[in-house]
Amino acid sequence: MFSGKQTKPTFKSYLPPLQTESKKSPQLPIKKLEAKLLPGEIVVNEANFVRKCIGAESCQDDLWGKLVCTNFKVSFITHKSLPQQRFQCTHRLLGEHDIPLACVEQVVTVNDVKGKQKILGSNQKLKFNPTELILYCKDFRIIRFRFDEAGPESAKKVCLAIAHYSHPADPQLLFGFEYVGKRYHGSTGERVNGVDPGGGLQTPLFDCSSDWDREIKRTGASEWRVCTVNQGYFISPSLPEFFVVPVSLADQDLKQYACFFYSQRIPLWCWNHSSGSALVRMSNISDPQQQRKVEQRISSTITKSHPLRSDVFKSDLDKNLPNIQDIQAALLKLRQTCVIDPFEESEEKWLSSLESSRWMEYVRTFLRHAVEIVYMLESRRVSVILLEKEDRDLSCVISSLVQLMCDPHCRSLHGFQGLIQKEWVMAGHRFLDRCNHLKKNDKEESPVFLLFLDCVWQLWNQYPAAFEFTEVYLTVLGDSMWVPVFSTFLFNCPRQRAEHSRDFASSKSIHLGQDQALRFPPVWDWSQQFSLKDQTLFNNPLYVGKIATCVQNGTVKTFTHRRSKKNYSSTMRGLPSVLRNGSLGPNDTLARRNSLVLRLRSDLTQVREQQETPSERFVREFFSRPVDLQGLLLPQLLPSHISVWKLYFLRWVPEAQIPQGGPITTFHKLSVLTDEIEMLQNQLRQYKGAGSTPNNLHTEHSKMYFKATSTPQQSPAPPEYLSSSFPFSPVGNLCRPGILGTPLSKFLNGAKIWLSTETLANETV
Repeated sequence: MFSGKQTKPTFKSYLPPLQTESKKSPQLPIKKLEAKLLPGEIVVNEANFVRKCIGAESCQDDLWGKLVCTNFKVSFITHKSLPQQRFQCTHRLLGEHDIPLACVEQVVTVNDVKGKQKILGSNQKLKFNPTELILYCKDFRIIRFRFDEAGPESAKKVCLAIAHYSHPADPQLLFGFEYVGKRYHGSTGERVNGVDPGGGLQTPLFDCSSDWDREIKRTGASEWRVCTVNQGYFISPSLPEFFVVPVSLADQDLKQYACFFYSQRIPLWCWNHSSGSALVRMSNISDPQQQRKVEQRISSTITKSHPLRSDVFKSDLDKNLPNIQDIQAALLKLRQTCVIDPFEESEEKWLSSLESSRWMEYVRTFLRHAVEIVYMLESRRVSVILLEKEDRDLSCVISSLVQLMCDPHCRSLHGFQGLIQKEWVMAGHRFLDRCNHLKKNDKEESPVFLLFLDCVWQLWNQYPAAFEFTEVYLTVLGDSMWVPVFSTFLFNCPRQRAEHSRDFASSKSIHLGQDQALRFPPVWDWSQQFSLKDQTLFNNPLYVGKIATCVQNGTVKTFTHRRSKKNYSSTMRGLPSVLRNGSLGPNDTLARRNSLVLRLRSDLTQVREQQETPSERFVREFFSRPVDLQGLLLPQLLPSHISVWKLYFLRWVPEAQIPQGGPITTFHKLSVLTDEIEMLQNQLRQYKGAGSTPNNLHTEHSKMYFKATSTPQQSPAPPEYLSSSFPFSPVGNLCRPGILGTPLSKFLNGAKIWLSTETLANETV
């Protein structure tokens, strides 16, 4: 009964099933790799057994998975995690390996066997089977995929699909329309699940008269009124339906004068200084015969709105600032220097290439012109008109920078978002064209908004405690331009948004109900993209608001920051301590780089004896006083003061990454300290019976991303995953061959672009 014959076949009978399962096991994960789709998103093509390149030279860290193209993104799905990837913010619309189609700059296919490569556009043919796909992205990433094990036809089809869907032929083919139509609007006209995009938003959108009324009252512009003459876009197709004009300017006059301006863009009020001076933007007058008459009439009404009846100063931005083509060319050269070209072995060559891009020169030019406008408003106390041919690009930058320098409200999170909404979105900046979402006209593409964000970062970098938000917020805001589901960066003007959304709703038989158009969510609803936890990365621990208080000896006190009397230089060689805005002391010399020859005393005397202009005196006097972070802020404008925005432009560069270093280490310590202070204040208020936040809820409601421990004596150590590119990671996001090394050693320690002594001596603010 228990003979040995039964043991042998019993043992053998289990081997075949095990062998069969082991052969099928490599295919099982591929079948489970499915893309996570948003409402309205569909898969258009995919390829299995694709390898995502992680390292430039070695493939041992590469990831295997499925490459998917949808009508929204390029998605790579894998079961494995990135090597050395221990932290990343979770984006609610995009996965770890996802790239929005709007972010794709170029689609390059390569066949390394035949030595062929081709840049693919929409509806193009591919005559060879690609072995590699390279995606050059607008956010400075370079993503590479290999098709060594993938089927040649599936590889070709997915490449063609990516090229086609990244070049939509019509605005309504942008994914945002499908997304909003499916997510927020049901077939009966009711909002899906009661969702209201932008509902409860604290940021004013300036799409109704009440928002403008509140802004008039906030700035004390009593001689200005909300105008409704453009309701239904009756006067100008690119202006908002509501805007602000002088009280003395009648609607009938606006209708009469509108035809004389380019695109009928009549003057727009931007902001009022506390002295009564107004900042106004205006397009050029197209009819030369009527120019003098119309300008006098407009200037007269602006003068009447000033309590002192001061004159009006006109600033021609087209003559004083780079044009949009110059800005685009500068960004292309900057991208070439930062991420495309391999770093030179010589540091001077790399810095020279950075300087020759002219990007930082343009940033400095815009900041300097904004300071000149601030001088007219603040010191001369006259109203200013910003003149630009169409009033839709350069004026957006200057008007916003002026308000940031003058108005502390604009340096708060909601104030800054409202500023962009007012001066960019509602004022008709061509986001659709400037971002080139349709890839139709490269001549219209220009990173004007990114240039503005860089200017804001320069101010933030010099006065970080004056801003409620962080540089992470500015970086994420720049990235949001390439996630085309938000109304903020999707259209050229409010009318275009209304017309396209109505047409799309009609074509898809979407009943809008009480709404007149699809309600796109604004980018300011950050819960669409990030969790509440990740949004705390936007909160600046250094920020001192008007109502910021501290508890000292049992008394609640308001405190402000004062600027240190010491001046710290961040130049490569160092600058004399008394060098401020281009002036040198009598005993100071500035050595030319790599030269032993110093400036002659006579040269320094000539620089010192140059006649000082009133605006230069205004700036010099500003820097001679302690700075009130809740008052006027002026940037320091020597070339040595303008830094490279490393977190945006160099975050993907592995050689530029500093493990456990960079500004994030300071941010971590300040966040922990701020959280600890808040925790102690809550405990003190509880002790005094003030009824504040319970201790067990403090961690949940803290505004800081990095939190203190429950026992203040045990200060938490910095997490191991912190690096200078936090919260972004270069792993797998910048894969390029032929990296020879990095010249960034001194640069990452605070060095700036070096200019000759002659250039520095001749600089003016």
